[in-house]
Amino acid sequence: MRTQFTNELVALTADLTQMCSITHEAAERVTDALVGADLTATYEVFALDERLQTMYGACEARTVVLLALQAPVARDLRHVVTAIQIAGELSRIGRLFSRVADQVYQSHPDAIAPAPVLDILAQMSALTAECTARAERDVTRGRHTCADDTGAATMHALNQKLHNALSTTEGSTDTAIALALIGHKLSRILDHTGRIERLIHFLDTGIPPTAQLDSEDEDAEATD
Repeated sequence: MRTQFTNELVALTADLTQMCSITHEAAERVTDALVGADLTATYEVFALDERLQTMYGACEARTVVLLALQAPVARDLRHVVTAIQIAGELSRIGRLFSRVADQVYQSHPDAIAPAPVLDILAQMSALTAECTARAERDVTRGRHTCADDTGAATMHALNQKLHNALSTTEGSTDTAIALALIGHKLSRILDHTGRIERLIHFLDTGIPPTAQLDSEDEDAEATD
């Protein structure tokens, strides 16, 4: 029974690593779709999201098997619970990428935005690719090793820059709202990758994600 449990746990971790790889690939293809109004890249994002959702369902099923085989305790339980939570975050990231790609699809063959706005969106998308790559490394290693926490601040600055650009760019209100929502979706992806990092740290140390947030807030106050 224990051998079967261990094998299922290894398989779940492998599925999670593959989901991370697919998510990072989706991030790169979204950037290509945005920059080049690339319809092929857009379709690839849709396909990658479909694979993510299928794998998320498989991870859920495998988790049920793991919990049914043996009532895990301590680190084993933490591993199972963390894995399904990370899979959920990756599933949500895939959905967000798919919605951004859908906007590219609707705008094709035209670019999704004027050049100044498109450049900002491309930078935001490239940042999601960096953060999904970091999440993939963390999941593969089973611990959060990167101390670079500037991603969220950079994304916030880019989002503000996007809003400023939209306020001075000619176009309909509906178009401006649609582009602002794309920026919002890209920003949310960093929220999900940040949670993945906290979940990996929880797996490694046992410190709950909420406690990590409290610690980050205290550190921020100390430097103000």
